[in-house]
Amino acid sequence: MTTTTLAVLVPLLPFLGAVAGLLLGRTAPGFVRPLAVLPALASFALAVLVAARQGGGPAVDAATELTPTGSVPIYLALHIDGFAALVAVLVGLVAGCVQIYSTGYLRDDPRYSSYAALVSLFTSAMLLVVYSGDLIVLLVGWEVMGICSYFLVGHYWETPEARAASLKAFLVTKLGDVPFLIGLFALGTDAGSFRITRILGTVAGGGLHHPTLVALLLLAGVAGKSAQFPLHTWLPDAMAGPTPVSALIHAATMVAAGVYFVARLLPVFQASSAAMVVLAVMAAVTMAGSAVAALAQDDIKRVLAYSTIGQLGYMTGALAVGDRGAAVFHLLSHGAFKALLFLAAGVIIHAAGTNSLAAMSRMSHLRDRVPDAYWTMTVALLALAAIPPFSGFFSKESVLGAAEQAATGHAGHAPGAAGWVVLVSALLTALLTAAYAMRLWLLAFRGRGAEAPDHGRQPLVMNAVLWVLAVPSLAFGGLAFRLLPDWFGGGDLTPTLTTSVLGTGLALTGGIVTYGAWRHTTAVAARVPLGAVAAHPKADAGAVEAEAIASHAPAYGDVAYAPDPADPGRLLLGPLHRHAAVGFHLDAVYAVLFVRPVLAAASLVRFLDREVVETYVRGAGALPRLLGAAVRRAQTGNVQTYVSALLAGTVVLAVAAVLVATGT
Repeated sequence: MTTTTLAVLVPLLPFLGAVAGLLLGRTAPGFVRPLAVLPALASFALAVLVAARQGGGPAVDAATELTPTGSVPIYLALHIDGFAALVAVLVGLVAGCVQIYSTGYLRDDPRYSSYAALVSLFTSAMLLVVYSGDLIVLLVGWEVMGICSYFLVGHYWETPEARAASLKAFLVTKLGDVPFLIGLFALGTDAGSFRITRILGTVAGGGLHHPTLVALLLLAGVAGKSAQFPLHTWLPDAMAGPTPVSALIHAATMVAAGVYFVARLLPVFQASSAAMVVLAVMAAVTMAGSAVAALAQDDIKRVLAYSTIGQLGYMTGALAVGDRGAAVFHLLSHGAFKALLFLAAGVIIHAAGTNSLAAMSRMSHLRDRVPDAYWTMTVALLALAAIPPFSGFFSKESVLGAAEQAATGHAGHAPGAAGWVVLVSALLTALLTAAYAMRLWLLAFRGRGAEAPDHGRQPLVMNAVLWVLAVPSLAFGGLAFRLLPDWFGGGDLTPTLTTSVLGTGLALTGGIVTYGAWRHTTAVAARVPLGAVAAHPKADAGAVEAEAIASHAPAYGDVAYAPDPADPGRLLLGPLHRHAAVGFHLDAVYAVLFVRPVLAAASLVRFLDREVVETYVRGAGALPRLLGAAVRRAQTGNVQTYVSALLAGTVVLAVAAVLVATGT
């Protein structure tokens, strides 16, 4: 087979698996799991083969006109360069692992067949985005991912949290997709084509007429899809969905699509210095803000969600300083260890026998009960904290090195201001990332929460997937920074001494300080009897005396009622904790600025429709009703009445005729 044929099969196989799974889910349930797993694994194998054939050399291009439009044509096109080939391998790997893992995690779920089909469709849509050489075809995959996320996040639709989260994810991402669509049309009109190669050629020739406007419109869609400030609020709430879905969305699809799109069309954004500065500020705020918020979360999945937002901020920061090689390097590295983190969290939740026990304050004695999750999650957290020699160290240092180059004026396509903004924020985030990673590890595996019931050892497939993903989390970075430059156009990804020392030093500082805070709070909490949280009616596990713990003062007499008296996050953040725990009230701000005005406008429209429009409609129908009533009254069915009316009418006509004849 040619490389083009293999590339067509990569997104096509999961799509066919999704269709077959939906058709056979009820009639032949025994085929559901093979139809979920085998197409994903085959797609991964073909993606590896495509990457091996592409080999970091010239891009593979193929196109056929999809439909004549009369103006800008639309092509069914492939454009596979080194970036696309490697990202497709990541998508296939994570999707295959998620499908295998889900056979154990959702083995008793009555809606597994529809879930597996949607995951396959989700995977197919992301692969279409990765390989597409035409922006309109890319848009199809972009939107299919949006609807798949809506259904998958709302998989547990019986719960109000899942219903609200799925609707929020759909609406917030659509809020960014509207300007994104306008930006695509403007870009295609300026370039005279939606083909990516022709657009890049137009930009290189200076033919883009409105670069700033186009770039800012496109950034709105990227912010929504990749959960960047200010459209990031949907991602933490999306944790209401099944944990394997979270792994897929956070590691290889959906949120990765926005970063990949900017990397694909980076020259379009570089044509506008203003857009690059906006991208840098967006990345900086996202990085630092999400890291602080992660340090205050009690739900293990929400910690990981805010972590994803921050790591995506690293990627957009690398793009803001013009280094797409560093951005995609971190995208690949992050995809492996973040999928591992979520799937390990799923093992922990599964061990408790419910999807609701994700609060770290309720975890206790888990190290011995889930040893596979303990060791693999430790590897993933070290990679997240960028501790050498784990993969996250090399990819994150490539971002820091690119920011340093831009800040010192050695990057030709990036404003110096963008470099400084990204560098300072990235170093601060390195400190905070290690802090919340250490906090998660301590509370999850060495916490003092109430011990959940032991449901025995987890299914083999779940634990096996963890060890598969642990390999790239540990070894990918050390190999990749030497091999990937050939795939990424020759950019240097070697860690630099200055940023390596600064980044690693800050990470170690964050971890050590958090550990010290945990030891201190643990010593204080040792005087608090276990189970005290449930001893008082006011001791709700979600909202309890944060100030009492922050100051180490007892509440309600001699007992401190808090989710976890040994939580170091409360001590480290102090009064900032309660604001960070709710995402700095951004949802409340949006409710005031957008939700309430929209609801008020809807109420006004409903009032006008019912009281004004319907009044006119009712008035227009009133006259015919009255005439009809009068005619109905005349139709009595009495012959004598009809004859009397006929005679009276005859007399009236006769008198009128006489009057007319006499002229009076």
